[in-house]
This record gives sequence, structure tokens and C-alpha cells, in this order.
Amino acid sequence: MDQQRLNTATFGSGCFWCSEAIFNDLKGVLKVTSGYSGGAKKNPTYEEVCTGQTGHAEVIQIEFDPGAISYEQLLEVFFLTHNPTTLNRQGNDVGTQYRSVVFFHDDVQKTAAEKVKEKISAEKVYDNPIVTSLEPYTKYFPAEEYHQNYFAKNPDQPYCQVVIDPKVAKFRTKFATLRKV
Repeated sequence: MDQQRLNTATFGSGCFWCSEAIFNDLKGVLKVTSGYSGGAKKNPTYEEVCTGQTGHAEVIQIEFDPGAISYEQLLEVFFLTHNPTTLNRQGNDVGTQYRSVVFFHDDVQKTAAEKVKEKISAEKVYDNPIVTSLEPYTKYFPAEEYHQNYFAKNPDQPYCQVVIDPKVAKFRTKFATLRKV
């Protein structure tokens, strides 16, 4: 794979363990890394981000081949695999670190995010308005190693079975054509 052809997307959709498990399963996605973005503190730890005081969101950073999957397709998966209508909350995870956010890397990504957000809003997929923020990407900090590929490494952990398994199953049904073979 030619590294110059790869692109990067950065999304926050609540707990990064859930979104990492979903996006790792998409064709054209070469790497998904859990981490933190959108805050002021350099090199925050998980414990610091969990306080909600750093301004960071739990995010995933996705390296993808735009020849195999488009940024717009990634955005559709993003908007349709979490609840983008709850402010600073995903299920029982509450706080600004769990906000729904797209960190756009350039004006092309910003325009695409605006269009996909508007499209899904117009389709009335959700009963409530989408509150996902679109913010310019500034800095990303990878999460600690034990967070990487958490679902794959800990399938028997109760959180994985109760929260992540159902999300992944729903994704696999809805986006079967976009999954890795």
C-alpha cells in the first residue's frame, strides 16, 4: 500500500473501545488507534481525560485507503453506529470526554462532514436533532497500550459482552457490504 494514498479520519463517538471495534472491521481501513483529541493538555492520561477536565474527547484515529472506502462512507458508519443526538453522553458514559465529534483534518473533510450530517438529519433517522460537533483537528494523543484493540483482546470482559457486542452485531448487519472479507 502506497503510504501517500492513505488518509486519516478522527472521530469521537463515546467510548473508544466501541468505535475501534467497529471501524477495525471496515474494508479499506488499515489501522484504528484509540486516543484523545480536542483538549489543551499535552499527553493526557486516561485517568486525566476521565475527569472531564482536560477538554479531550475519547476518539479513534483511522488510517484508511480512500480508493477502497470513502471518507463519506466512514462518516455514515460514524453517524449510524452511535447516538449523535445526546450531548456529552453515550449510554451510561457521561461527560465531555464522550461527546460526539468529528475532528476534520482539512476543508474537504469539513465539507463532507457537514453534508453527511445534514443528509442524515434530513432522513430523520433520529427523533432528536444531531448534536455532533465538527471541530478542526489540532492534536491527537494515542491512548495507553491496554486500550488498543480492547474488544479483540478482551471479548469475555462484561463491558465487551454487554455494550460492545450488540453494537458490533448491529453494525455488521447494517454495513455488511463495507466489511472486510
